[in-house]
Amino acid sequence: MTFHTQILTLYPEMFPGPLGISLAGRALEEGKWSCAPIQIRDFASDKHRTVDDTPAGGGAGMVLRADILSAAVVHASTAQPESPILAMTPRGKPITQARVRELAAGPGVTVLCGRFEGFDERLFDAHPEIEQVSMGDIILSGGEIGALMLLDACIRLLPGVMGASSSGDEESFEQGLLEYPHYTRPNDWDGRMIPEVLRSGDHAKIAAWRKQQAEEITRLRRPDLWGRYKDARVQPASDVQQKNKD
Repeated sequence: MTFHTQILTLYPEMFPGPLGISLAGRALEEGKWSCAPIQIRDFASDKHRTVDDTPAGGGAGMVLRADILSAAVVHASTAQPESPILAMTPRGKPITQARVRELAAGPGVTVLCGRFEGFDERLFDAHPEIEQVSMGDIILSGGEIGALMLLDACIRLLPGVMGASSSGDEESFEQGLLEYPHYTRPNDWDGRMIPEVLRSGDHAKIAAWRKQQAEEITRLRRPDLWGRYKDARVQPASDVQQKNKD
């Protein structure tokens, strides 16, 4: 099954871009996913194909018009009615690996890329089906780079793209933790040795070491993730106690 992607953008030439090489590029050639950039200006009605206007109430910059974006969204929804529509905006909910897995398991995705000062809010009032997402607490010059990140995260999870289906099972965020450290040859590099446990051949000890390292790194570098991970570990016991009370 092909994972169909549509990208509503003012810069369709940016796609597939880097997604046309490496694993994603090979998957595109093999038909595992498709890429359909859609020019938002095609839905403008004036001769200059204007898509933005000054912000109501004053202020710097320009705002993408709701009427033109709505027409583009309706067009994309008609072409792919089963695909969720995600708008790239720093005001959106931060994307998670769990949400990426949900998207990758579906038929595809339509991505709306913002520019300038963002979207006329009435677009989301008229289209509550649009999911507003953010790629992190950063500001980009447009949603296209965020869209490339989102699509790459989805494409690599498609069947057959990464090779072994278990390739991504222990990566950062998959188990609620950051990934453990990796090493490779030479064993001794400038006096820095590969940890002895990784050379022991004892798979149980290696697994335990890797989990301990992942937990420690997460605790130190991402206390937000660590807090959620700890809560998830104790939640089943709480559920059991609650059921016993009931």
